[in-house]
Amino acid sequence: MSYTDRDTAHVLAALIVLIVSAHAFGYVFARFRQPPVIGEIVGGIMLGPTLLERVWPTAYDWVFPSTGAVPSVLGAVYQLGLLLLMFTAGTQMRGLISRPAAKVVGWIAATGLLVPFLAGVTAFALIDFTRFEGTAHNRTALLLVFALAIAVTSIPVISRIMLDLGILKTRFAQIVLSVAVIEDVVVYVALAVAIGIVSGTGSEQFGIAGLVGWAPGSTANEIYHSVATVAFLVAGLTLGPRIYARMLRSKYNLVKRRSQVAFQLVVMIAMSGICLLLSIVPLFGAFVAGIVVVTASGERAEQAREEIGHFALGLFIPVYFAIVGLQLNLVDNFDIPFFVAFLAFACLAKAGSVYAGARLGGESSRSAVNLAVAMNARGGPGIVLASTTYAAGIIDARLYTTFVMLAVVTSLIAGTWLQRTVAAAPLPAADGADALARG
Repeated sequence: MSYTDRDTAHVLAALIVLIVSAHAFGYVFARFRQPPVIGEIVGGIMLGPTLLERVWPTAYDWVFPSTGAVPSVLGAVYQLGLLLLMFTAGTQMRGLISRPAAKVVGWIAATGLLVPFLAGVTAFALIDFTRFEGTAHNRTALLLVFALAIAVTSIPVISRIMLDLGILKTRFAQIVLSVAVIEDVVVYVALAVAIGIVSGTGSEQFGIAGLVGWAPGSTANEIYHSVATVAFLVAGLTLGPRIYARMLRSKYNLVKRRSQVAFQLVVMIAMSGICLLLSIVPLFGAFVAGIVVVTASGERAEQAREEIGHFALGLFIPVYFAIVGLQLNLVDNFDIPFFVAFLAFACLAKAGSVYAGARLGGESSRSAVNLAVAMNARGGPGIVLASTTYAAGIIDARLYTTFVMLAVVTSLIAGTWLQRTVAAAPLPAADGADALARG
């Protein structure tokens, strides 16, 4: 199939509409001190079957056709946006864990992740959720994803909220981000396993698992993906920084000598490709690559990471979140009674466990409440969990909508709560922010 100038014009039109809508709504939400990522999703919702397709179906069908060049190119941009999002998330992992707060971080990480996960497993065992299975029809993967949706916490969203409020350098922020680092690593490992075990067989699956021909859902397939994912993480964290440092020092590294940005992107793409060869979801490779490249010190390396972040946040990541919203159908696929029940259950499980962990770690009741609300923001990781598992066929459109809306609502709740709490503090925001962590 040839790619014509008409196709190019069509693709550019779709990208312009998505970029403008994502940034416009992101700006509006930022003005109200709410996470811009939520505005980017809303921008996509406005362009999708929830609104545009219903009020102006002709325009919707022209801008976002179901066949041809547009869906193919947007699919590629979507995947690149996801990889860059995960790479950026990985770069935020270093230096966040604070030793002075190690006790409370340990307690919250243990209770705030394990208890909600077990609550999800228990609910899944007591209630029949098979009606939410995707095309993969894999109950094990669905169970894992369902429990993760309750336990996940967002680093990008909650860090952006605290940055806007001027409290990012406080002890409270250190606790929240330290716990979120631990939780996100665990969540992304489990997510990679869940997606891996529903992959196709033979020629349908790329990499080692495809060559061996393990059946989806088989014990061998599940064991392989669990071991391979953890092994890749361990190898990436132990050997990755050494190999990366050696490559930086090499006089034959012409890519690095010409452009640090290009070199870091090559590392991200290469590690994503290695994951594909291992039959691991590539987003996990991008995540580990972000952790690896941030080990390099120096002004040029840091500036390169900032340039990648600026470019990604200008184009690929907003388009990714806009497409997430574009896929939502809040008219046909939004089960409101189920969502309200799931929202209440997820928030109670997460907030209650974080509060208990904070109190066991020695925090005051006031600090524990604020930590419980902040750690409830599911944001980016919750959306990644929803979008990737929906694409993998683990969940259906209704549960996808529920997961995305859970991430949206909990992020808005956290942003509003922290904004009012800081505003009510008697001291200026930068100093008074520690009132969040004091009794």
